[in-house]
Amino acid sequence: MTEIPLWSLAVLPAVLGVATIVAIAFDVALSARAGGRAASLTEAVVVPLREAVRLLVGQRRVTTAADRVLWRTGVVTVPLAALMAALVLPLGGVAVADLDVGVVWFNAMEILAWAAVWLAGWGPNSALSLVGGYRFVAQGLAYELPHMFALITAATAAGTLRVGGIVEAQSGVWFVVWMPVAFVVYLLSTAAMAFQAPFDAPIGRDLAGGVAGELSGVDRLVLQGGRWLLLVVAVAMSVPLFLGGGHGPLLPPWLWTVLKTAAVLAAVLWLRRKFPTVRMDRFAEIAWVVLIPLTILQALAVAALVLTW
Repeated sequence: MTEIPLWSLAVLPAVLGVATIVAIAFDVALSARAGGRAASLTEAVVVPLREAVRLLVGQRRVTTAADRVLWRTGVVTVPLAALMAALVLPLGGVAVADLDVGVVWFNAMEILAWAAVWLAGWGPNSALSLVGGYRFVAQGLAYELPHMFALITAATAAGTLRVGGIVEAQSGVWFVVWMPVAFVVYLLSTAAMAFQAPFDAPIGRDLAGGVAGELSGVDRLVLQGGRWLLLVVAVAMSVPLFLGGGHGPLLPPWLWTVLKTAAVLAAVLWLRRKFPTVRMDRFAEIAWVVLIPLTILQALAVAALVLTW
């Protein structure tokens, strides 16, 4: 894996921003289709941009006795954590940083986002917002262990924590072929991490928006943009972890990476509409009773194969 120059740090947010806008536009098109009509390309692109402009010019909400420092810190940290996680994300054969502990770095930034969402719920001194923050903590306790076992399984198979090394280990067979459970659990946890449906209880309607309920103007734009950025980055990471990264015939590696990421992201966005919001207690039960044992068994099976080969 080749590391690209530091000036690429300035390009990375723009590239991820474009990818996020495309994902939101696709989601708008799916929403229109679910409503029984077809959205034009112009509508799919204009609707999210118009909403972004509306929030940019909107007034920030002020609540009584709010801890503004923690509140704003939490909101800003969500997209910042997504950007920092993307530093180890390879595009074909290049990445901003191919760290020896790239998988650990990626997971650490995800957990930073976990703390950020809780701060965003705590800061405004609002009961419903606070409950939303604690819901996300409960959700994190449910998805994080299966998520970590999925990451560990890929790293165990490759024998390295370096993301580039994991891609190189899949030059023959993609990891998704012999660790499908880890792949599916990883995608489930990405939706939970970005509190996208059906894991959107932290911003549920029954809480009047929960974590995002007291946010307006640019604050709401930053948090919502951060959610989508988290989803795009986490889904994109599934490609080097399980889908062979840039490996593929005929096309250049960077194009294979883009195509695989687009396909997985489209599948996640389509599937999230097929299920109702999952209650916290049900999700925690499923995670601890089903997902954790399954991912442990998957990790043990992969470890046994690695030792015997």
